[in-house]
Amino acid sequence: MGAVVADDGPSGVKAPDGGWGWAVLFGCFIITGFSYAFPKAVSVFFKELIREFGIGYSDTAWISSILLAMLYGTGPLCSVCVNRFGCRPVMLVGGLFASMGMVIASFCTSIVQIYLTAGVITGLGLALNFQPSLIMLNRYFDKRRPLANGLSAAGSPVFLCALSPLGQILQHEYGWRGGFLILGGMLLNCCVCGALMRPLEPPKTSETTKEPSEKKAKKKLLDFSVFKDGGFIIYTLAASIMVLGLFVPPVFVVSYAKDLGYQDTKAAFLLTILGFIDIFARPICGMVAGLKWVRPRCVYLFSFAMIFNGFTDLMGSMSVDYAGLVVFCIFFGISYGMVGALQFEVLMAIVGTQKFSSAIGLVLLAEAMAVLIGPPSAGKLLDATGRYMFVFIIAGIEVTTSALVLALGNFFCIRKKSEEPHAKEEAAEREELNKSEEKTPEDAKVDSVEVEQFLKDEPEKNGEVVTNPETCV
Repeated sequence: MGAVVADDGPSGVKAPDGGWGWAVLFGCFIITGFSYAFPKAVSVFFKELIREFGIGYSDTAWISSILLAMLYGTGPLCSVCVNRFGCRPVMLVGGLFASMGMVIASFCTSIVQIYLTAGVITGLGLALNFQPSLIMLNRYFDKRRPLANGLSAAGSPVFLCALSPLGQILQHEYGWRGGFLILGGMLLNCCVCGALMRPLEPPKTSETTKEPSEKKAKKKLLDFSVFKDGGFIIYTLAASIMVLGLFVPPVFVVSYAKDLGYQDTKAAFLLTILGFIDIFARPICGMVAGLKWVRPRCVYLFSFAMIFNGFTDLMGSMSVDYAGLVVFCIFFGISYGMVGALQFEVLMAIVGTQKFSSAIGLVLLAEAMAVLIGPPSAGKLLDATGRYMFVFIIAGIEVTTSALVLALGNFFCIRKKSEEPHAKEEAAEREELNKSEEKTPEDAKVDSVEVEQFLKDEPEKNGEVVTNPETCV
């Protein structure tokens, strides 16, 4: 594993866009699948838990809510750990936590104990894996990063389609205790994925690299300077509004079909349709976002995906039969996959590699509050009105509003900023490099050709997208 160092991405290292990056992508695919699908897959065991402990469905639903709350709400903690210890050690510890939580839960004798083990401990373990995996993906890919994000995001629907039937088989064969124990063993694969996250090594050229290394040691564990970036603030606001309604339709569409009088198996098949479409939508959207003309404008593609998703919710509210719900799930799967493939790609383009570890933690914390408010508030609206139409309409309005906030905020507040500040920063960096070159002894191993090549590659270092008026957000 090597020494524990602050894993903030060595300067002067270009993203390889391949090579070992494909192994990192494979690990990120598995981690994303576990992180997003596991809270939903655990719901398969709820009926047995209700029978075992004599509780209600709302009590068991807290397990999934706590898992999601830990995944989103511990974002700043994960950022601090990554900046202090590095991605690989944090992921290895997270894999042990995720597995340990489910194993201990299999011996629990009360629902409160399951909250603490399967909810808090496993949720923390998944969070310690999810965020570092995205950070490493950002460092290993630059030109192919949109495609890499799309492929890794496809892990969510793939694992959802696999874990739900697997959970039913485990419950039937071994009961909920045996199922929890086996799932805990499966979560040890997160440690394997963590071992794949090999940090990028800085080039060993001369003694001039000592100064940057000294600056790294003084790096803040959580960089709040991202709030000075208008693009980051607009993105965080838009993302928080979006998650208020984004997860509502998948939660209620099965109940919607049941209330229309369709059988349980037929109603549950709607989620299978949605997940199957989602599997293909994410990598395809990643390929489109990587096109030369599209990538500088990926923020507008993300806004379109959210508008598409919100419009689908509004149209789905008018469904009166099973065929209408099937059409809704097809289009919702496409739009939902586009949002999933683009949300972290856009954030990476906003803040760059150096600040991404802190930025994603703060964004996830803001989204955690909205995740906890969204579905419960939709449930209260359903109890008050008794009509699913209003639930879908509110969700559509929230997602559409977030798209308008992002697109209009980018166009009017960010796009018109001049590039002079960025040009001044680049000039200052080059001047510092020239000064350090003058101070270098005559027997230094770096020659002028290497310095010129480094300066030439400066705008693309660390996998950052070159800032222009279209990609400031």
